[in-house]
Amino acid sequence: MNAALPRFTSLQAPADWETVDFISDLHLQASEPLTFRTFQTYLETTESDAVFILGDLFEVWIGDDAAALPGFEQECAATLALAASLRPVYFMAGNRDFLLGRDYLAASGMLGLDDPTVLAFAQHRWLLTHGDALCLDDVTYQQFRAVVRDPGQQQTFLARSLPERLGLARAIRAQSEARKKAGQMEGAGDVDTGEAIRWLQAAGATTMIHGHTHRPADHALEAPGATRFRRVVLSDWDGQAVPPRAQVLRLTARGHQRIDL
Repeated sequence: MNAALPRFTSLQAPADWETVDFISDLHLQASEPLTFRTFQTYLETTESDAVFILGDLFEVWIGDDAAALPGFEQECAATLALAASLRPVYFMAGNRDFLLGRDYLAASGMLGLDDPTVLAFAQHRWLLTHGDALCLDDVTYQQFRAVVRDPGQQQTFLARSLPERLGLARAIRAQSEARKKAGQMEGAGDVDTGEAIRWLQAAGATTMIHGHTHRPADHALEAPGATRFRRVVLSDWDGQAVPPRAQVLRLTARGHQRIDL
């Protein structure tokens, strides 16, 4: 039996937009300055009309109050606020930073974006999502996701002290890494094709753009009938990898291209 379809929010691009950039899965953290510097340079130099961040901008987010003191999160907010003063910067929560809220959005100048959202741009409808809700084969993760996305559970977590929250976040990340090393994630972390098509049909879109899986590629999706669907997957960023990874998906009326920074 199929799960209930999500609510699809719509966003109409202004008529003067010609270029839109999409990025995701930067996993920014103070211990990896190379990725952050690449992000800063990108925001300072892009000539796009809008930037869409489709989740996991940060490696972990334990509440907006954690960014109230001077530090890495405030430096990120200042960088984002400068970028947002030049063009709209949209943020969609991912599985690492879904607790990022209104206070940090206000401090950074980012515009919050529902997951999923249908973007009307260049005479097409583009279905934007982080992508984790579509990885149905990872049953353990989906069960965990249902718990941590519950508003009551989130309020209980945010009511804890900062040290408690940080300790819990570290424990969850350690468990996730242990699962990966044990091979429990193999083959379970990709988007379900049938569910992706169902979302696209319900949204009246033909192309989905998402992150989360760290498997950048363009996929043609086969569906009954003459409609042709596509799934375009964003790259993650890692300034310390060899070679470094930092890729932007740039969309214009002519189509999309991948730009390695």
